[in-house]
Amino acid sequence: MTDTLHPRFADAFPALATKIAELLRAEGEPLAEVIADLPYCGPCTCTATCDNLLTAPPGSSGSSMIQLERDGMDIIWLSLDPSQTTVTDIEVLDGRDLGLSTQRPG
Repeated sequence: MTDTLHPRFADAFPALATKIAELLRAEGEPLAEVIADLPYCGPCTCTATCDNLLTAPPGSSGSSMIQLERDGMDIIWLSLDPSQTTVTDIEVLDGRDLGLSTQRPG
């Protein structure tokens, strides 16, 4: 599903991709199987502090979201495309350092 313009999300953020897939599988969510092949289109640029990671071109999200929790707290939000068959962006809420300045697609 990736192309020559964008690396795989799992290559850019291997630990995060693994964690997301594990959390989705624990909930029986079939989207767990698409995480490894998502493209990484870069960080969202809507604001200087936005922590969303785009896995589709900007504007691709629908109104659906999956909230992943740890110990009752939201740690990751996944925005879905209108058909709810793929993840369009990932918002990381657990405070981890994403190193976005070094994770630009290229």
